[in-house]
Amino acid sequence: MPLLSNLITTISLVSLLLSVPFSTSQEVDNEKEFSYDEESPKGPQHWGQIHEAWAACGRGRAQSPIDILCGRVQIDPSLGTLQRYYTPSNATLKNRGHDIMLQWEADAGALWIGGTKYDLKQLHWHSPSEHAINGQRYSLEMHMVHQSADQKIAVVGILYKTGRSDPFIAGLEPYIKKIANTHEAEEKVGVVDPSSLKRGGRSYYRYMGSLTTPPCTEGVVWTIIKKVRTVSEEQVHLLREAVNDGFEMNARPIQKINDRIVSLYQPRKLQILEEDIVRVETY
Repeated sequence: MPLLSNLITTISLVSLLLSVPFSTSQEVDNEKEFSYDEESPKGPQHWGQIHEAWAACGRGRAQSPIDILCGRVQIDPSLGTLQRYYTPSNATLKNRGHDIMLQWEADAGALWIGGTKYDLKQLHWHSPSEHAINGQRYSLEMHMVHQSADQKIAVVGILYKTGRSDPFIAGLEPYIKKIANTHEAEEKVGVVDPSSLKRGGRSYYRYMGSLTTPPCTEGVVWTIIKKVRTVSEEQVHLLREAVNDGFEMNARPIQKINDRIVSLYQPRKLQILEEDIVRVETY
């Protein structure tokens, strides 16, 4: 009987563990469990109450996205030029319901931060932009998600304002149209070179934050490229219409910065030029 009792207890524990969402550093894929609708009981203000594994969404003090206020940014030359070395690799475009994701199937290169290597895994889009600059949110934001050997996450964010079409997105448009409004659909797009992404200038913001979708895991190293690129209205519309109803606007509200520091790296020549402009405007 003791053996039977222990067996029943073990089975019960296993069942319980399987019924609880597994807490990882990755974004949740099941969009049915959350919403971006502020009026919904599954909206952003309630994410932290839906599952215990998502508690950081409500109780975390280092959450993303944030409003980057230039007046509070600290210039930090020690950050150095962004070290990214990407290589062409086969990729698959996936409709996750709440966003469109491009996932590389093999080694696509990496990003190095503080001596740690973060391999490029995937990228996806949010509209409008999740991060704001001096209170302004833009038309679109791309997140390039990297992961280290010990499962740490580093994300490079690129902001887009409405204007000329983006060549990288243009190359994916036929595939995006194929998976539009079909949750969990995917299309192999062949070899995609991450280096073809035009990130703009070398200046960037850096801060510690979190994933912007449940489970809102903290400890994410965020790099936001300072230069804002352009995207056409048609491209934004395509990405919005491709996802499931209710996720056309898939940007999490701005989170409190609390006592975090946002650093800015910019080339020394640019820094000197900006200092000279400020000096001239002062006189």
